[in-house]
Amino acid sequence: MDRIKLIRPSDKRYSILAKEHWDGVAKPLGSFGVLEDMWCRIAAVQQTDRPDISRRAAVVMCGDNGVTAEGVTQTDSSVTLACAEAIACGRSNINALAAVYGADVYAVDIGMEGDTDCESVIKRKIAHGTGNIAEGPAMTGEQAQAALCAGMDIAAELAEKGVKVIITGEMGIGNTTPTAALSSVILGLPPETVTGRGAGLSTEGLKRKINAVSRAVEVNSPDPHNAAELLSKLGSYEIGGMTGLFLGGAVYGITVIIDGVISAVSAVLASMLAPRCTDYMLAGHVSAEPAGRLLLERLGLRAVIDGCLRLGEGTGGIMLLPLLDGAAALYYNSHRFDSAGIERYVELK
Repeated sequence: MDRIKLIRPSDKRYSILAKEHWDGVAKPLGSFGVLEDMWCRIAAVQQTDRPDISRRAAVVMCGDNGVTAEGVTQTDSSVTLACAEAIACGRSNINALAAVYGADVYAVDIGMEGDTDCESVIKRKIAHGTGNIAEGPAMTGEQAQAALCAGMDIAAELAEKGVKVIITGEMGIGNTTPTAALSSVILGLPPETVTGRGAGLSTEGLKRKINAVSRAVEVNSPDPHNAAELLSKLGSYEIGGMTGLFLGGAVYGITVIIDGVISAVSAVLASMLAPRCTDYMLAGHVSAEPAGRLLLERLGLRAVIDGCLRLGEGTGGIMLLPLLDGAAALYYNSHRFDSAGIERYVELK
């Protein structure tokens, strides 16, 4: 964890240079909106006004959650294992998108209840699932730290491979329940405000889920300002691993894309541990889950996709890639005022 002391703000000099480049493209100033801002953020991370996002990877953290015992899901934990193996073997939803958008995909067993013989699954298991947060802590402090370190280690390995963009993803039956519990405490809102239907709960199932979140917050009574305590008491191994990815991105100079609400709460935890790491984040989309937009607002980040996505696996986050590729095409290939004989636009006061 000492690595987070290495985190520095991204170099805004290059963001300014990228903005100057954008302003030279023959179009109205700022007319590519948030995508221009995102490209400038990437430039600041890579410390160049010629950023490159050709090497990208989706990392899907896989784990199980003891709170499923409270009847908060449609399916049991066996689905986590089956989906993790499908992701590792290239057969799942994230793989279909990654094949189109030119990204590698990695499935990580960071805390699944079951074990897999699939060689393609990266084995970083900390425990066979978390505790039931409705009855007590999800994990020990040492386990929470191990999850964070696992995420940072994977970011380091990807940096060595030349990866410039990481999409965070997760697979874990029941993990929207710890997400709601964390969101309730972090945002200071009642459980019913931040708890959604997840993968498709009935109205009765949603009532059970809200009750489980309420009990989890009451039983564990975490310090809302202590990210490590929040993770250990109310979190999950997937959340811990993704939090580590965000921290690792800031340590090793990689842009990290937030996926949905589970990824967003991980990003907030990372920002609590190391506020400067938000410079290295981009918001992929606004989740359909109730806390999704609120968590992005907490981070001060704006997404360009708001399509009620809630599939998980990093599928919403990876959808940002073609938009960033479009921004790159304009940035590098569009005609410019100085060569097109077009009078420059000026910023009106």
